[in-house]
Amino acid sequence: MPSGPPILLTDHPAEGVAWLTLNRPDARNALSSALMAALADALAAAAADAAVRVVVIAGAGPAFCAGHDLREVRADPSEASMRALFAQCSALMTRIMRLGKPVIARVHGVATAAGCQLVASCDLAVAAETALFATPGVNIGLFCSTPMVALSRAVGRKAAMEMLLTGDLVAAVRARELGLINRVVPEVALDGAVLALALQIAAKSPLTLAIGKEAFYRQAEMGLDEAYAYASEVMTRNMMTNDAREGIDAFIDKRAASWSGT
Repeated sequence: MPSGPPILLTDHPAEGVAWLTLNRPDARNALSSALMAALADALAAAAADAAVRVVVIAGAGPAFCAGHDLREVRADPSEASMRALFAQCSALMTRIMRLGKPVIARVHGVATAAGCQLVASCDLAVAAETALFATPGVNIGLFCSTPMVALSRAVGRKAAMEMLLTGDLVAAVRARELGLINRVVPEVALDGAVLALALQIAAKSPLTLAIGKEAFYRQAEMGLDEAYAYASEVMTRNMMTNDAREGIDAFIDKRAASWSGT
């Protein structure tokens, strides 16, 4: 019996960029356990590949991601199954944030529930002007508690609570105003805009990107004094790297830097 198409597609459209596409278009790219496992494996592969500087997460078909696969959820509604599902999802979102390379969400169609969580978990997000976002679990008796973790760290409290309590769809322009996404572009220009941003970032020192991303998320959970002490230590260590020395010298010499990743 022939197998179906892969549920996750991997491409490298330009040097330094890994483009991961959720490929369950008929299910609006709902996050089945298998799809979450495939995405986690692809992120691990990207982390281990020195040629990859930036990761893009996209969706095939009419939507970015419609959240968890509710049919799969109802197929085994046991408490053990639910614990495993949400632990797997939480681990995936944490992996994105802890990946030592920037991750960009390329969003079109809808990004709802765990799909909205996926957008919020990415470091950056570029969306088509027709994209819609929501945490609509409240409408079916299931508060979006795990999406709330990422959402509340991406947007202000009042905005997050409004999305969580109403379940209303939020248009792309409003999502940008709230800080959930970075840029809004016409849908026909979406791929080009995402790739241009990815290449701009990929041109930086990979070591500096890794240092900076880790520091950003760690200091955000600290108090002010602790955050400054931590960031000062990170910046001191960063200054001792070859890439920092090269970058400063290149700036002074008015030439392009040549990164060694050390």
